[in-house]
Parts: sequence; structure tokens; C-alpha cells
Amino acid sequence: MQYDPIKKSLGKVFNKTPLLRILFYKLLDLLLLRAWHVKREIGIWARSLRQEENNQGKAGQNKSPQQQGSARHILDAGSGFGQYSYFLSGLSPAWHVEAVDVKEEQIADCNAFFKQINRENVNFAIADLTQFKSPARFDLILSVDVMEHIADDEAVFRNFYDSLTPAGTLLISTPSDQGGSDVHDHEEGASFIDEHVRDGYNITDIQEKLKRAGFTKTEARFTYGTPGQLAWRLSMKYPILMLNRTKLLFIFLPFYYLFTYPVAFFCNWLDTRMQHKTGTGLMVKAWKQ
Repeated sequence: MQYDPIKKSLGKVFNKTPLLRILFYKLLDLLLLRAWHVKREIGIWARSLRQEENNQGKAGQNKSPQQQGSARHILDAGSGFGQYSYFLSGLSPAWHVEAVDVKEEQIADCNAFFKQINRENVNFAIADLTQFKSPARFDLILSVDVMEHIADDEAVFRNFYDSLTPAGTLLISTPSDQGGSDVHDHEEGASFIDEHVRDGYNITDIQEKLKRAGFTKTEARFTYGTPGQLAWRLSMKYPILMLNRTKLLFIFLPFYYLFTYPVAFFCNWLDTRMQHKTGTGLMVKAWKQ
């Protein structure tokens, strides 16, 4: 299964104008369950910041919403299309987002788009996460569906640890070892998505790796439980399988989603509100202290 060519094709279709690019981001937010979980966790983090600032008297009541909040530095580690950098940078102009990825074409594309929309608190740069380090700089490091692509993951975790401020937070979304890449659906254990170097993380193992990197506190929970797995198949897997056969099926996707997305939407909503004993995804958080 070739996943990257499909992503590239869709990216080209929606990259013709800034409005189409923003529409693409909105569609990803609706279709991808991981976006639901990630944005929920970012919301929790942002609310904790506001509460802290209120307690310290930093959020003056006479300030406009644009003036409220302290400067924060955020790393989007493996930024891809840039949809999470777009979301984060829109939450506060006081937040500076540094977005890095190994793919030169995507970095150039994202820099051009963010310049077009005058989103000046974001910068995209080419970087290898096994080498990237910026000591004690970031208040939040976000890594979404990245670690399953990197063989030397412990080197990345050490770099994340070094790059966080003492009170910083690391947020990781990644497949679990409970069939996170739909590995059990294929002969000889082949992953649904070819680009992964591992089929998923064990919920205990990833926390142990983070602690070896220096993190003193970790939390992990399963995502993509039973409702989420159904939503993933309806909204992503089956359409991608169809598009791999022929791109002409792209014109039938609106009709497909007309019937299937209401079910997928409800399943996504349900998945974010349930505690799952197991699941094909993981949401992991870690702190330096």
C-alpha cells in the first residue's frame, strides 16, 4: 500500500490557492481521528497556561484577546502539510511555532503558504529529528505520526528532552502495537502503510524509552478504540484503497462521504470521549519535571 503518493496528489489538488489549502486543513481535521485527539490535548495544555497566567496576574482584564497570553515557543516536530502549525499559530499571536520536517519540498511549500496568509509567527525549516536540538527552548513539542517512521527513536526522545524548557510538555500521537498500522489485515504482517519502520509502540515500552531519555513523568492512553477503528476504515482506509486503484475514483468521493461520514463523525466523537482498554493508537505525554 502506497500512502505517500495519495497524500501528495491530494496536497497538489488543494494547494492551488490559500483558500483551498485552508479547506484541505479543515477536511483533515474532520476526517483524521488523530486530529480530534491531538487538538483536544492542545486545548487542555492551552487552558492550563491560561489558568497559570490568570493565577500570576499576567492576563490583564483590559487586554484584548490578541494581547492576552505570554510568549510561548512550540516545536512542530515532523510538520508534514503544516495543519497543526496552522492550528497552533492561530490560537495566539504570542506563540511562535517552529516547524521542522525532513522533506524539502513540503517545507518550501509550507513556507510559501504561510507567507501568503501573513502568518508571521510560524517558521518552517528542514531538520532531521535525530540531530535536531535547541536546548531549553520549547514550552511544547508536538509530534504527530512521526516516531513510527524513525528507527533511532531514543535519540529523538533525548533531543526532545534537551529542547524542552524545565516546565515544558511533550505530546506524541503514534500508532500502538495493537494493530496500529492495520498490520493484522495483511499477509505476512505487512503494514497498511509502507513507510513505517515499526508497526506501533507498546504502551509501556514507549514510556520506558522516554524515561531513559530523562523524562520524570509520563502518561499514555489508547486512542482508536472500537469506534475509532471503524471511523478510520470508513473515512480513510477504504477511500485510499480505492484511490490506489485509480485516481478517477476521486470524483466519487463526495458521494461516498455523503453516506459514510455521518457514521464516521459519530464514531470519532465517541472515541475521544471513551477510555479504551486497548486501541490501535496512542496519545503520550511527558514532562521534564
